[in-house]
Amino acid sequence: MAPRKRSRHGLGFLCCFGGSDLPEINLRDSHPLQYMEFSSPIPNPEELNVRFAELVDELDLTDKNREAVFALPPEKKWQIYCSKKKEQEDPNKLATSWPDYYIDRINSMAAMQTLYSFDEEEMEMRNQVVEDLKTALRTQPMRFVTRFIELEGLTCLLNFLRSMDHATCESRIHTSLIGCIKALMNNSQGRAHVLAQPEAISTIAQSLRTENSKTKVAVLEILGAVCLVPGGHKKVLQAMLHYQVYAAERTRFQTLLNELDRSLGQYRDEVNLKTAIMSFINAVLNAGAGEDNLEFRLHLRYEFLMLGIQPVIDKLRQHENAILDRHLDFFEMVRNEDDLELARRFDMVHIDTKSASQMFELIHKKLKHTEAYPCFLSVLYHCLQMPCKWNGGYFQRWQLLDRILQQIVLQDERGMDPDLAPLENFNVRNIVNMLINENEVKQWRDQAEKFRKEHTEVVSRLERKERECETKTLEKEEMMRTLNKMKDKLARESQELRQARGQVAELVAQLNEISTGPASIPPPPRGPLASSSLMTTSDLPPPPPPLPFACCPPPPPPPLLPSGPPTPPGAPPCFSMGLPLPLDPFPSSSTLLRKKHVPQPSHPLKSFNWVKLNEDRVPGTVWTEIDDMQIFRILDLEDFEKMFSAYQRHQKELGSTEDIYLASRKVKELSVIDGRRAQNCVILLSKLKLSNEEIRQAILKMDEQEDLAKDMLEQLLKFVPEKSDIDLLEEHKHEIERMARADRFLYEMSRIDHYQQRLQALFFKKKFQERLAEAKPKVEAILLASRELIHSKRLKQMLEIVLAIGNFMNKGQRGGAYGFRVASLNKIADTKSSIDRNISLLHYLIMILEKHFPDILNMPSELQHLPEAAKVNLAELEKEVGNLKRGLRAVEVELEYQKCQVRERNDKFVPVMSDFITVSSFSFSELEDQLNEARDKFAKALAHFGEHENKMQPDEFFGIFDTFLQAFLEARQDLEAMRKRKEEEERRARMEVMLKEQRERERWQRQRKASPGSSLEEGGEFDDLVSALRSGEVFDKDLCKLKRSRKRSGSQALEATRERAINRLNY
Repeated sequence: MAPRKRSRHGLGFLCCFGGSDLPEINLRDSHPLQYMEFSSPIPNPEELNVRFAELVDELDLTDKNREAVFALPPEKKWQIYCSKKKEQEDPNKLATSWPDYYIDRINSMAAMQTLYSFDEEEMEMRNQVVEDLKTALRTQPMRFVTRFIELEGLTCLLNFLRSMDHATCESRIHTSLIGCIKALMNNSQGRAHVLAQPEAISTIAQSLRTENSKTKVAVLEILGAVCLVPGGHKKVLQAMLHYQVYAAERTRFQTLLNELDRSLGQYRDEVNLKTAIMSFINAVLNAGAGEDNLEFRLHLRYEFLMLGIQPVIDKLRQHENAILDRHLDFFEMVRNEDDLELARRFDMVHIDTKSASQMFELIHKKLKHTEAYPCFLSVLYHCLQMPCKWNGGYFQRWQLLDRILQQIVLQDERGMDPDLAPLENFNVRNIVNMLINENEVKQWRDQAEKFRKEHTEVVSRLERKERECETKTLEKEEMMRTLNKMKDKLARESQELRQARGQVAELVAQLNEISTGPASIPPPPRGPLASSSLMTTSDLPPPPPPLPFACCPPPPPPPLLPSGPPTPPGAPPCFSMGLPLPLDPFPSSSTLLRKKHVPQPSHPLKSFNWVKLNEDRVPGTVWTEIDDMQIFRILDLEDFEKMFSAYQRHQKELGSTEDIYLASRKVKELSVIDGRRAQNCVILLSKLKLSNEEIRQAILKMDEQEDLAKDMLEQLLKFVPEKSDIDLLEEHKHEIERMARADRFLYEMSRIDHYQQRLQALFFKKKFQERLAEAKPKVEAILLASRELIHSKRLKQMLEIVLAIGNFMNKGQRGGAYGFRVASLNKIADTKSSIDRNISLLHYLIMILEKHFPDILNMPSELQHLPEAAKVNLAELEKEVGNLKRGLRAVEVELEYQKCQVRERNDKFVPVMSDFITVSSFSFSELEDQLNEARDKFAKALAHFGEHENKMQPDEFFGIFDTFLQAFLEARQDLEAMRKRKEEEERRARMEVMLKEQRERERWQRQRKASPGSSLEEGGEFDDLVSALRSGEVFDKDLCKLKRSRKRSGSQALEATRERAINRLNY
């Protein structure tokens, strides 16, 4: 029969189980055919094929196996045919060649077991009868199996299993009976017949209640294999529920866990039993509904975890059995992936399912502020009223609640439940439909809409208050920090002032002594500084006359921005002072630079495309401290010449919104503003949700209540009344009641003195801390990155090695360099090896570092701020700092103006902005000082590497090093990947050789043991499935997949569908 195909990805199994990998039939014999003497000559090919087809039809082979059998030579076909006919005509087997004989014997054995007690010899004879039936079901033609099914042979076996006494239950007969059922299921017709029997699987499961470990193993293998058969998984779960009642288990699977934890005292039997139990557990969890239903796997696995399977698994590791460990690994890896997937639903990494508090907090967080939250509280409230004492029925009520929740989780949209354990005849969908009523839904929907509007308003007010509190808190914290800094600065300046006064007093005393001393001592030279120091009060010009009393005092000058100490009056410029000229920082290179003796390669090498640094720029830089000559004593120059030879070697192989606005305006409204501008203004006011008076008060009070967000203020600045608008509005101010909304808004805002300046000052105040917070990290990045480059010892050592390599590779004018431009670092990766084009000079450099200088590999840890500094554009940063400075100055000018005006009662511009100027000026001065320091450090970094100060910006300079570090790390990863790939290829080659040798040995052993035609008779699909389940091969693909995903995690989500396949088996 043709193999059936499953409509979805699932566990692959052989032949009729619908797997994608069909079994390979290997009937080619490495030994020459040994021809037997036939009783009759070989018929013609047509007659031979007809007879052979009748024989093959009785064997119930699949299409692929039939093709392989028909491809045999005619001599082999005739040999198999004669062998089978000879067996059928054997007079010794005539009586036992029909199923009637076995059915009668088994019925009589079942009837006599309660009447007589048999000795050991008689028990052996009875067992031989069952064993003969098992062999007949495997080896006899298909008509034997068909006749056995028609005579209710399966019912006979099941009745014997049900009526078995204790002695027979613990004997080998029990194991042989299970083997008969297994043999019957080894072909498609028998398997379908077993699965069609309603109580067949449940009766087989009853056989677990025995002390015979071999019987248990056989039963578990059948149940596990049935889980993999389409439609069999649910029958196995139903059988385990039946066994729970039959064995009086407290919970399902309790006997299995007890057997898994129990020690038998015999290592081999114990390992076989525990392996069978674990393979059955894995099949139950991952087959059927467990293939693509995460909730089902979590539900069923939690049942095992509650029975204590995890400590038992840890204990089983002590057996150190490879097959058992494979099943244990698969169980734990699938569990970890499922737990990770469940945790992702709650944005967690791990959920402790043993912690009731953590699970409660997760559900509480998930449902809070949702419509289901009241239901959740109701569930908790009624759980409080559930009985918690040891009275009658308290446990069953909690069990009922547990099972109802399980049904809600597991049932699909059709009301089907993959697990029958929770409750029967409980359809969640029907109950939900009963709870839905259209009238109630409409009523609750209207009420919910009302509550939603109220909720939105409350949330809006709450957010406004939260913004207000947050802003006030931030301003308070910033002011406290500024006051503390100002206090420290004041203390330092006070100390410096006292010291300066003491020094002045000493100088005055010394001057008096000099002036009253002997006349022979000449006076000191009177320079500009000295003359200014000797001025007395009599030399000063008279003060200006006082102003008239009636005149109001002029406004005080605006406070100057903090800056460095002013230049003393009269001081000469620095270049005119009589100081000695500094020495030339770049003396002649011929007096300082020693001659280089670079080793010469034996043949031309590829060139390293660097930019050589002029020798006159080397003194005073990092290159003067570098000695690349010592590197040549460490490098393997011969290997270098082979790798980067210049000779190539081959590798291995509605209409507009304005119209809508104009059409919607009232006819009697007066509007003198441009229609498009008025429309946009109305849209802005509708978003603000504030009246004109509220906006006016917010601007006067400098938005103390945070009614105006920053983005709204920015939009308001676009609708400042212009002079032409004000003139038009003043002409119609007597018709203010008829004015349109936008006109009235502009008119009322124009009544505020310096409305535009106030708005700009308020917007600047709100954005100042944000802009300052954006600028500071950029300045700090330049400062820290410059320090790191100057002080990095590992970078200096690496430059030394690169200089040595470049001098060795380059000849002529490009060689003999004392340094190179830093931009040349990113050209290292451009030089490819002559042997392997995948290896560049950068890869080879890392190989050198790993071998001789492993400490330099940690160079990126010393240069952590380069990526941030490489993103900084200094011109834009200076422009932003300048804008901040001009903004502060504009606020100061407006503050001085407002101080001289008569203020309204609610006008708080002066006190609010005075505090702001005090704090922000100090913060800005810190930023400005830090920027100046960053400029100096950056200039020193450029000079340190011999670069021109005015020709390179920070983003370019730091970007060179950042790009090099990224290429450096990528090259290290490439080398590591090459090593792993090479190791994997070597390991795979060894495994393929070992696997090939093992298959050859197994095939040779099977051919030695097999009789002619036995390869077509003794093997079976169900046996192959059981063998793959026992060895764990059925889970190989999933295991490999989970291991790969574990190595990559984190990052990637668990695949929704799982593919299982059995490795191909050679017959």
